[in-house]
Amino acid sequence: MRTIIFSWEYPPRVVGQLSGYVKALTTQLATNKIDVNIVTYDDDITGLTQEPSGVKTMRVSNPVKTHIGVLTWALTLNQEVERAATNIYYDAGKKISLIDVYDWHFIPAAVTLKNGLDIPFVYSVESLEDHRSPAAQSSYNMAIKSIEWQGFYEANMINVKSQWMKEEIIRMYKVPPEKITVVSASPDTWINDILKLYDIVAETK
Repeated sequence: MRTIIFSWEYPPRVVGQLSGYVKALTTQLATNKIDVNIVTYDDDITGLTQEPSGVKTMRVSNPVKTHIGVLTWALTLNQEVERAATNIYYDAGKKISLIDVYDWHFIPAAVTLKNGLDIPFVYSVESLEDHRSPAAQSSYNMAIKSIEWQGFYEANMINVKSQWMKEEIIRMYKVPPEKITVVSASPDTWINDILKLYDIVAETK
């Protein structure tokens, strides 16, 4: 199996807990003989590196340097994420099993690659805009929520860490329950559950 993982943060760039989680995930995947490619953001370190575990990391920068908020930053960065993933796809002889997208930021790139190159994707949800900004209903917030909705609609499967988050996604976005998999952070079952999810998604191709 060969996978591409999209994450807007990855070591050495640490913004919150996602960076460490994705690092642990990719290391475990590589240990389980998965060919792992990361596409992530960094304005200071760009290009391809390979870690001792075998994980290959492609860091891209945003071609637009000044932004008024995370929405324009994400949308302008997506073209670089898409370009990097496309290069990985062709370098791999068009043999990519799936993309795993962490949070909403790179959903547009994943949707384009799914529809353009027939690469299925998992939408791994860390948080929702209604939780991050519970009282905000501006056009700005609605634009982010529309990207979340697009991710739920286009994803082959959705990955969450708790039953509560699954129920929130069903309540807010009317996603069919069978499309959402709960993968807890239990060290005894975590990576095996991720691998089972990947197998399901890869078979949809």
